[in-house]
Amino acid sequence: MSTQLKSILRLEVPLIVQIASRKMSMRDVANLAPGAIIELPKQAEEELELLVSNRSIGTGRAVKVGENFGLRVSRIGDIEERINAMGGQDDPETVTAGGDETDDAGALVDQILEGQQTATGDPTAGTDTSGENRENEAA
Repeated sequence: MSTQLKSILRLEVPLIVQIASRKMSMRDVANLAPGAIIELPKQAEEELELLVSNRSIGTGRAVKVGENFGLRVSRIGDIEERINAMGGQDDPETVTAGGDETDDAGALVDQILEGQQTATGDPTAGTDTSGENRENEAA
């Protein structure tokens, strides 16, 4: 794996778990006060959206981890979707750099996938969404 790729994979990106969203009139927002309850258009049992850079990459269910909240991932996009979300590109195939169109995003996806396959011999490595491996390791 190249040094540049290793550096990119160490970068931290904003990860958001979104409960729900709704629109409110400016009047209602201006009238909000401590103790106000905002009803959200989502059932408590529904899956929560997992976002990177405000782009959906998966869903999951809220869980308690010690005294904190957590998310048990139940659906995650493929590696290309996740990388494109991190890069914030509208077109997943092309990245514009200095006015020239290049296939940097696709090349990065290929490098990461190649690294995962080489390390494990499994083309689906890194896509375990069951959480079983981490739970078994903790036991």
